[in-house]
Amino acid sequence: MIVPEIYGPEEFADDTDVSRETLDKLKVYSTALTKWQKAKNLVANSTIDDQWRRHFLDSAQLFPLIRRYHPTSQLKLLDIGSGAGFPGLVLAAMGLGHAVMVESNGRKCTFMNHVIRETEASAIVVNQRIESVDHTGVDIITSRACAKIEQLLAWSAPFISPQTEMWLLKGATAEEELTQAAASWNMTTEQFDSRSSEEGVILRLSGIKRR
Repeated sequence: MIVPEIYGPEEFADDTDVSRETLDKLKVYSTALTKWQKAKNLVANSTIDDQWRRHFLDSAQLFPLIRRYHPTSQLKLLDIGSGAGFPGLVLAAMGLGHAVMVESNGRKCTFMNHVIRETEASAIVVNQRIESVDHTGVDIITSRACAKIEQLLAWSAPFISPQTEMWLLKGATAEEELTQAAASWNMTTEQFDSRSSEEGVILRLSGIKRR
């Protein structure tokens, strides 16, 4: 897919086929991100003008991929290192399921709680490091730009059941990270091209077990 140079909510809607109601929720999210960024430094300043591509499309592209494997289920998501809510809060706003957003930065948690109130997304924010979060089984674990795969697997281990999948948004180092992780973990890996970045790759990890 060739993403146009000028990329806003209408282009996003064309590419993702979201409903008007969902788009309105994400517009509220976007408006809040722009407003809060000035004081809270939630994401890289260089990405704000292209946020619909860099953050919203980057997150939303997971939705149809996950739905291939889970067509109708309301899923329980764990989002590690959520930052300003990408990708987990976008997926919750799109109706994928209930998201637990884990973030240690208080100001980013305050922002996500604001977005949840304004959009009525099915999500909660946990202002802790992932190592301190109570363990419970989840269907999907997501993360973006948080840590290397081996570290994400170590953090995720207490939450993983035989059915749990990890969906990771990674960049150019994905293959190297997978090779490192394979020394300690057994898993089935699938890769998908990113729709938001030429260097990006989407990873689906399943059948995850420590060696």
